[in-house]
Amino acid sequence: MPTQIRAIVVDSAAPGRLAIKQVELRDPDRDEVRVKVTAISLNRGETRRALQVAEPGWRPGWDFAGIVERAAEDGSGPAKGTRVVGILPSGAWAERVNCRTHAVAALPDGVSDAAAATLPVAGLTALHALRQGGLLLGRKVLIDGASGGVGHLACQLANAAGAFVWGQVRRVEHQTAVAASCSGGVVISRDLAAARPHGPFWLIVDSLGGPALAAALSMLQPNGTCVTLGVSDAPSLTFESRDFFGTGGARLYGLTLFHELMSVERGSVGLALLADLIAAGKLSPQIAVEASWTEIGDVARRLIDREFAGKAVLHVE
Repeated sequence: MPTQIRAIVVDSAAPGRLAIKQVELRDPDRDEVRVKVTAISLNRGETRRALQVAEPGWRPGWDFAGIVERAAEDGSGPAKGTRVVGILPSGAWAERVNCRTHAVAALPDGVSDAAAATLPVAGLTALHALRQGGLLLGRKVLIDGASGGVGHLACQLANAAGAFVWGQVRRVEHQTAVAASCSGGVVISRDLAAARPHGPFWLIVDSLGGPALAAALSMLQPNGTCVTLGVSDAPSLTFESRDFFGTGGARLYGLTLFHELMSVERGSVGLALLADLIAAGKLSPQIAVEASWTEIGDVARRLIDREFAGKAVLHVE
């Protein structure tokens, strides 16, 4: 029988267009665990949809951490009582969720719920983007938007893989947050082309789109790859095609995370790896805002208005 739970729901009459309401949670399928959620994190894509375009009643949320209350009936996945991190297509901003076992991973001791909650979308996106570069040891890697949710994790992962990492940020006050992971250096400029003197690059990870993507396509070395995964700057661009194809073997890869999780590797694998890296001290999520989920309207607005860099984590009480 369905269970009554509280969840964050789009409500056009609520302050900030988001409200905590009573909803029904169906019984889990045989390959699903039921998780008592302790922490969630916000991503720009789901937040923008919730605040700007979603119909009333839609339930946002991709990232969650919590404790398994009910193990999967088919025997897959973690046991009852296991602390986990997981990803859902939507509806993760709730006090309880059902999640396929291929989309959750057990958390090692020492990895906080808040840190874990930052991993699903941002961490997995960074991981899959870097994998498009193959072996990164000794390679030059450029990551734009390096102080953002995906960018700061991508810098750390590339650094751990032995790459020479350059991170681009727009504001000098964001330099310190990423400098330790940028073995090549930090480029402080609104124009990604400012990184050109440090190239050409084997791999460029672009989350900005527009002029940044145009610049990235002209800074690849032969057989290099540009991974584009966002349009936070602009949705369209004009670029010099000869600079791109004339490089020889250069490649542009469009990354959508949920496609990667269905066709390349299930989320549980990457989440386990990322959690282990935190436990080993090789990955440190940048949490800019930590608050109660009752503050969802205000924190969501601040995220969209770019009032902070890094991740926002809300604790579910």
